[in-house]
Amino acid sequence: MTLGRREFIAGLGGAAAWPLAVRAQQPAAPVIGFLGSPSSDAYANIVAAFRAGLGEAGYVEGQNVAIEYRWALNESSRLSELAADLVRRQVSAIAAIGALAALAVRAATATIPIVFTTEIDPVETGLVASLNQPGSNVTGISGMGVELVGKQLGLLHELMPGARRFAVLVNPINKNAEPIVINLKAAASAFAVQLEVLNATTNREIDTAFATLVQNRLDAVIVPSVPLFVSRRVQLATLATHYALPAIFTGREYAEAGGLMSYAASRTDEARQAGIYTGRVLKGEKPADLPVMRAVKFEFIINLQTARTLNIDIPAKLLAIADEVIE
Repeated sequence: MTLGRREFIAGLGGAAAWPLAVRAQQPAAPVIGFLGSPSSDAYANIVAAFRAGLGEAGYVEGQNVAIEYRWALNESSRLSELAADLVRRQVSAIAAIGALAALAVRAATATIPIVFTTEIDPVETGLVASLNQPGSNVTGISGMGVELVGKQLGLLHELMPGARRFAVLVNPINKNAEPIVINLKAAASAFAVQLEVLNATTNREIDTAFATLVQNRLDAVIVPSVPLFVSRRVQLATLATHYALPAIFTGREYAEAGGLMSYAASRTDEARQAGIYTGRVLKGEKPADLPVMRAVKFEFIINLQTARTLNIDIPAKLLAIADEVIE
């Protein structure tokens, strides 16, 4: 039996609609939530590195994955609200960049996969049960900030070989305070120098601590990475310069804010690794089965402009090993 003209045209119309129907049935691209404490401009290199990591895992923003960005604009009090917003959005995974963002997202959801980067100990702060077996919906990259303080003291000692009295600023209510002090005391003993511990939990106490540093005639100060200090980095860098006190910080953002020196894990490399991990999660791997990665790339930054302001001559050896010199 042959088809009539009307039936034949109707058949063509149905066939032409098949690709549209197939496309309509295809799942939408997964959506990643991305939470950061500063602004998009301040983290432009971090975002680029994260996208590069996603690309290594086979995901390209705008092609087979979408990203919802949320920025706290340096107002840490907004992070919980922004994290909750991403959870309501029912994103497929959340990338939390920095300790404060990670803690906010961790409190907001126990089901959506989370990939973090952090300089503080993720076990001590409760982000994960252990590095090898995170045991929940959370995994990420640790910058090992606690372990780096000994190296930071060594760099200060190289800068000021005749100095004998160093200080460390800690937030006593932070769980990393004790291990930071333990590691630094061991390093101070190896260098045969004294270490004084100063506590600060508020802006005012930070001001008081620096006044005490000067009053006690301490030679230099180490500022480790804890959330309070990260959010007060401009204040800390400004105080160190005001009191003409050599200081080393944990993270390039301190050096960019006017701090003399910083030594820390590379934030961009951490972000790239977070992008790779996020891609693996999108492919079905569970955060609980992905061990927390330790940073493998570190960067030493010297702010030469601040050195001139403090009338400090940076030894040629330190300039030679610096990854970046801010003029």
